[in-house]
Amino acid sequence: MSADPPAHIPPARDPADRPVPTPVSGDTWLDFAIRAVIPGTIGTILIAIGALGIGWLPLDTALLDNPVVDALRSTTLGAVVSKTALVAGVVLLLQSWLLLGYDVMRGQDRDIKRLWIALAAWCAPLMLCPPLFSRDVYSYFAQGKLMVAGIDPYTRGSSSVPGWFNDGVDPMWAEAPTPYGQFWLLLAKGVAQFTGPHPYSGALMMRLLTVAGVVMLAWAIPKIAFHGGIAPSKALWLGVLNPLVLMHFVAGAHNDALMVGLIAAGFAVTLERLPILGVVLVTLGGSVKPIGLVALPFIGLLWAGASPRWPKIWLRWVYTGLISGAMLAVLAIYTKTGLGWIEAIATPGEVRTWLSPPTAVGMAIGGFVGLFGFDVTDNTVAIARMVGTVATVVILFWLCLRPWGRTPIRAAALALFTLVALGPVVQPWYVLWSLPLFAAAGLNRIELKTALIGTAGFTLFGLVTSSATQDSLVQVSDAVGLVVVAVVIALLLAVSPRERRLVLGEQEDRGIAPDDPPAQARARLLTMRRPDESRL
Repeated sequence: MSADPPAHIPPARDPADRPVPTPVSGDTWLDFAIRAVIPGTIGTILIAIGALGIGWLPLDTALLDNPVVDALRSTTLGAVVSKTALVAGVVLLLQSWLLLGYDVMRGQDRDIKRLWIALAAWCAPLMLCPPLFSRDVYSYFAQGKLMVAGIDPYTRGSSSVPGWFNDGVDPMWAEAPTPYGQFWLLLAKGVAQFTGPHPYSGALMMRLLTVAGVVMLAWAIPKIAFHGGIAPSKALWLGVLNPLVLMHFVAGAHNDALMVGLIAAGFAVTLERLPILGVVLVTLGGSVKPIGLVALPFIGLLWAGASPRWPKIWLRWVYTGLISGAMLAVLAIYTKTGLGWIEAIATPGEVRTWLSPPTAVGMAIGGFVGLFGFDVTDNTVAIARMVGTVATVVILFWLCLRPWGRTPIRAAALALFTLVALGPVVQPWYVLWSLPLFAAAGLNRIELKTALIGTAGFTLFGLVTSSATQDSLVQVSDAVGLVVVAVVIALLLAVSPRERRLVLGEQEDRGIAPDDPPAQARARLLTMRRPDESRL
């Protein structure tokens, strides 16, 4: 099997080693810390404090005996303090990110080493806090315990483990088979074996795995961006320092972080002339969450080069499929779970949310027909979801079979975005499947506006509809949450000129695009084109 590198990829130095333009006057490390690092860190410290009061904790943990934690969780004053700290922290983090983005997008902060330090500082307070915005991490731990007990998680739910409720598992998923891949199950098994019957320790260990995904993103996204002519600092700011990453990949400890990190690392090493390793990494990402396997055809396209003929493309796809298939077969045999993950993929679709366009259309039609006395919502949702699935398949085939005029990285981002936009269920962290790759591939002016407003919207939506506003204060539906988010964003843009200019853009703004002739040349070399097209 040939492992020849993509011929179109020019030699390039690591973006972290590139000379950094002279900073603007007064732009010292201290200035940067005061302007960006410290405010964002204060925000995540407040989030961590709030998590002690309203974050998810298992019933069986010594942390509940801590007097401070007990006061925050068992008194009305404690609940108010916790929720206020969380709301203030998230808003301050969002504000810090937007203000940093204003400087990054205008070239005032171009040193990605500074941005890495900001990311580390923002993440640090969240490393030991209770999980927030979701308790899926306790389901991961329970599934690891299933593996330790020799029970197939693809046929049995978390309730098969004694004490699952005390371990913090959401009853919604107690009977559901796991929708995750076998590589993730092996990691979960290792965590369960290492921590023993201590679910909170298990949750913190799971968070280390998801933060490893964030670290891979922080390493890979600037590399991918540089190869495509995009400023690494802009891609890192939008795709990795994003508040949604801090909220859901770090505080929420969702395993999507590891999936996306492995996919991004796969593209980065393929660009560095290691395509077989790229296939291996993306396959591992798909074996965390099977949805990640969608990126494999685009690794094949990148491996084939910028101007390949179809026989070469098909050959690279065959190589990609053989490597990936062999890995998945080994994992299936080693874990003794076979192909159960294929059937279990549909598990998350049991949830209905207005964030999913097909599901929203189905529920809206069903609700309207229900006014006339007909209960058809189940049918209308099923039909709308089926239409979304068919449209998704068509778009994915089009992206693979008509690759010309875009980079494989952008095509992969479009594929993952399609799976979210037309999928049966959407969660706020699902937008992070594609956003880092979009940031590295570049965005035009309208796309950047959409990404910024979407980030602000999903950040506030995750806050409004999460445990931050449940139980002792107020409960809101998805619909009410969307209205609240719209009002808050409008007020935010009205009172902050710099944020308004960043989000709404200015006349000369071009989005995230190559800034100079060398960058434009690298972008052209990475863009797929027909073999008969001119190379000029």
